Amino acid sequence: MRQSLPSYIYSFMGLLSFCILCASSTNKCVVRREVADCSHLKLTQVPNDLPTNITVLNLTHNQLRRLPSANLTRYNRLTVLDGGFNSISKLEPELCQKLPLLQVLDLRHNELSQLSDKTFSFCTNLTELNLMSNPIQKIQNNPFKNQKNLIKLDLSHNGLSSTKLGTQVQLENLQELRLSNNKISALRREELDFLGNSSLKILELSSNQIKEFSPGCFHAIGKLFGLFLNNAQLSSSLIEKLCLELSDTNIQSLSLSNNQLYRTSNMTFSGLKQTNLSMLDLSHNSLNVIGNNSFVWLPHLEYFSLEYNNIEHLSSHSFYGLVNVRNLNLKRSFTKQSISLTSFPKIDDFSFQWLKCLEYLNMEDNNMAGIRPNMFTGLTNLKYLSLSNAFTSLRTLTNETFSSLAHSPLLTLNLTKNKILKIESGAFSWLGHLKVLDLGLNEIGQELTGQEWRGLENIFEIYLSYNKYVELTATSFASISSLQRLMLRRVTLKNVASSPSPFHPLRNLTILDLSNNNIANINDELLEGLERLEVLDLQHNNLARLWKHANPGGPVHFLKGLYHLHVLNLESNGFDEIPAEAFKDLPELQRLRLGLNNLNILPPSVFDHQVSLTSLSLQKNLITSVEKNVFWSAFKNLRDLDMSSNPFDCTCESIAWFVSWINKTHTNIPDLSSHYLCNTPRQYHGFPAMLFDISPCKDSAPFELLFMISTSMLSIFIFVILLIHFEGWRISFYWNVSVHRVLGFKEIDRQPEQFEFAAYIIHAHKDRDWVWEHFSPMEEKDRTLKFCLEERDFEAGVLELEAIVNSIKRSRKIIFVITQHLLRDPLCKRFKVHHAVQQAIEQNLDSIILIFLEEIPDHKLNHALCLRRGMFKSHCILNWPVQKERINAFHHKLQVALGSRNSVH
Repeated sequence: MRQSLPSYIYSFMGLLSFCILCASSTNKCVVRREVADCSHLKLTQVPNDLPTNITVLNLTHNQLRRLPSANLTRYNRLTVLDGGFNSISKLEPELCQKLPLLQVLDLRHNELSQLSDKTFSFCTNLTELNLMSNPIQKIQNNPFKNQKNLIKLDLSHNGLSSTKLGTQVQLENLQELRLSNNKISALRREELDFLGNSSLKILELSSNQIKEFSPGCFHAIGKLFGLFLNNAQLSSSLIEKLCLELSDTNIQSLSLSNNQLYRTSNMTFSGLKQTNLSMLDLSHNSLNVIGNNSFVWLPHLEYFSLEYNNIEHLSSHSFYGLVNVRNLNLKRSFTKQSISLTSFPKIDDFSFQWLKCLEYLNMEDNNMAGIRPNMFTGLTNLKYLSLSNAFTSLRTLTNETFSSLAHSPLLTLNLTKNKILKIESGAFSWLGHLKVLDLGLNEIGQELTGQEWRGLENIFEIYLSYNKYVELTATSFASISSLQRLMLRRVTLKNVASSPSPFHPLRNLTILDLSNNNIANINDELLEGLERLEVLDLQHNNLARLWKHANPGGPVHFLKGLYHLHVLNLESNGFDEIPAEAFKDLPELQRLRLGLNNLNILPPSVFDHQVSLTSLSLQKNLITSVEKNVFWSAFKNLRDLDMSSNPFDCTCESIAWFVSWINKTHTNIPDLSSHYLCNTPRQYHGFPAMLFDISPCKDSAPFELLFMISTSMLSIFIFVILLIHFEGWRISFYWNVSVHRVLGFKEIDRQPEQFEFAAYIIHAHKDRDWVWEHFSPMEEKDRTLKFCLEERDFEAGVLELEAIVNSIKRSRKIIFVITQHLLRDPLCKRFKVHHAVQQAIEQNLDSIILIFLEEIPDHKLNHALCLRRGMFKSHCILNWPVQKERINAFHHKLQVALGSRNSVH
C-alpha cells in the first residue's frame, strides 16, 4: 500500500476546495486581490456577491442592459469600472453617486444614444471616460461640465457630425480628445470654444471626411499640442489651408498619414512657419513629387516620416531647411508603381546635405538602382543607416560604395536583403566609427581574406548569417580584434577545421553563432583563446562523430578553455555519446541545450563542473534513466528544466530519485504532466512519470547489496558466454599458441607483407555493377589504391577456383560486399567466404572487412555464411549510407579500415 499523503498535499487540496467555493459563489468571476474579472460570462446583471473591497470590476463581453446603481452600492471602493461590449442603453445619474471614488469608466461598444446634463453630474473624480463605438449622434447641452478632472475622453466610432461637446467652457484639464471615425465634415471655431481653457495635448480626428477648416478653428483651443488627421482624404489644397489655420498655435505633432497629398510645393506647409512643429507624419500618401524648398518652413522639425509613398525624384533642395531633423523615415518611399518598369527612382547627389543633425535614416524596402558617389554627403551626424532591401543592383560592395559616408560618425549599417554577391577589399574603410554591420540574408559567396574588414577599427558586431557560402582563412578576422559578436548561421561554412583557427584573433569575442552549417569536422583548436566567449551556438550541425570514443584520436574536446561561457546550444547534432570531460572547462555555464539528439546514457561525472547551471534542455533524446550520480550536480541551482519527450524507464533504479526531486523542487518544468511519460515497463507505458509510486523503492534498501552481487555475477556469466560464443576461436587459437611456446615450439617467422592488391572484393554476381561503379572511382582518385576485381584481374587461362585462391593470397585485405544476393550465391557461400575466413584464421590476421549494402540480421548472416559481426573489429564493419552527403565519410572509414594492421598481436 502507498504511504499516507504528505501534509502539503492536504494543504493544496484545501486551497483548491476554497478556490472552487469562491468560483461558485461569485458566478465564476475571477477575483485576485482587489480586482474582479467577470468578463465573458453572459451575465445579465451585476453580481451581488463579490468582495466589497474590490477596486477594479471588469464586466466586458456580457449581456448587460443596465448598470443599476443599487447593485453597485456594495462596491463603493471602485476606481475602475469597465462595462464595455454589452447592450447598455442608458446610465443612471446615481451611478457615480454610489461610486464616489470612480476614476475610470469604460462603456465602449454599447448602445448609448443620448447623454443628458445629469448623466455624469456626480462623476466629478473621473480622469478617463471611454464612450467609443456607441450610436451617439449629437451632444446636447453640457453633459461633461462637471468633469473638471477628466484627462482622456474617447468618443470615436460614433455618429457625431460636429466637434461641439458643450455650450460653455469646460474640461479645463482634458489632455486627450478622440473623435475619430465620426461624421464630422467641418471644423468651426464656435464648435471648439468649449476647449478654450483646456490643456489639450492630443486631438484625434482621423477617419473623418473633413472638407472645411473655418478661420480660427484651432485658435479656440487653449493649448493644442498634437493633431491627428489620418485617413481623412485631405487634398493638397486642404492641407495647405489646414497649415494656415495651425499658424500661431502650440502645435508640435501633426499626423497626416493616408490622405491625398500627391505632391508638395513651397506653399504647402508655409502656414506652419510660426509654429514649433517637431513631428510630421506624411506616410501612406502616394506622394509622388516633392517640390524644392517644400519644407523650408519647418526649421524645428525633428521626426519626419515619409514611408510608403511613391517618390520619383529627390533633388538637392528637396529637404532644404530641415536643419534639425534627427529621425527620417523613408521606408518604401521610392517605388516603381507610378513610373516605367525600366527606370528607377532618382536621388541626386547632395540630396541629404541639409540634414546636418540627422542621426537615424531608414531607407528600407525601396527600388533604388545603387549608391551614387555623393548620395549621403553632408550627413555629419548620421549614426544609424538602414538600407535593407533598398537596392536592385547592389551586387558588389567596392571601396567607393560608401565613400559619401566618410565624414559620418556611422555606428550601425543594415545591408540585409540586397542580393549582395561579393565584398571587395576595403569596402568599409570609410566607416571607422562603425560598431554594427548587418550583411545577413544576402547571396555572398566568397573566401574571406580579412581585407574586407579593413578600417573597421571599432566594430562590435558583424552579422553574416543566411548567405550563400563563406570560406574561412587564418586571416579572415585578423584585422578586427575589437569584434565581440559574430553571426555565421546558415552560410555553408567552409574550411572551419583549418589551423590556425580563423577565430584566434577575436580575443574579445563574446557571442559566436555557427549554427545550421552542417559542420562535421573541427579540431580542438577551433575556439582556443576565446576566453571571453559567453554565447556559443552550434545547433543543427553534424558533430556527433567528434565525441565518439571510436573517433580516430579519441573524442575532440573543442570546448576547452571557454571559462566564461554562459550559453551553449548543441541541439540537433546527432550526439549519442558525451565524453566525461566535455564540459570540464565551463564553470560559468548557465544555459545548456542538448535537445533533439540521440543521447541515452550519460557519464556520471559529465555535469560535475556545472555549478552555475540554471537552464538545462535535454528534450527529445533517448534518455531512459535520470540518476542521481549523473544529474545531481546539474540540478542543484536549476531554474528551468526541459527533459520532455524522452522514453523514460519507470523503475526504481531509473527514475525514483528523479520523481522524488520533482516533488521537492521549485524548478520550472513545462509540460510535466503531458510530456514526461513512461515508456517501459509495459504496465506503465504512457503513464505520467511524475505519478510513479516511489514508496516501494524505499523498502528495497536491505536487498541492494544482494541485488548488486547477483547482478554482477549474472553479468559476468553472460559476458563469459558471449565471449566464448563470439571470440571462442580466438581464445582457442591463442591457447594453442601459448601451449606450444611453453613446450618449446615457435611459430615460423612471417615474411614481410608484400601484396599486389589492397583488397580482394568478394561479391555476388548480381552486385558486380555496384562494385564497378563505386570501387573503380576510388582507384582513379588514389593511384596507390588497387582492388582485385574478378572480371578484370583474374589470370588468363587459370581455373576459376585456383584464380580465387591466388587472388586472395595476393591481397592485403578481403572485402565482403554483403547483400541478400551474397547470402544466396552458392559459389560465395561454399568456397569464397569459407576460404577467406580459413586463411584469416590460419594466419592469425584481421584482414576481413564487411560492407553491408542492406540491413542483414546477424542470425541470417551466421546461418548463410557462418559469420557474426562480433567476430570482427568495429572499424572493419561498414554500412553503405543512404544519404549521398555521407558517402565521403564512408570512403574515409573504408580507407581507415584498409590501412589498419592485419596482425591481431
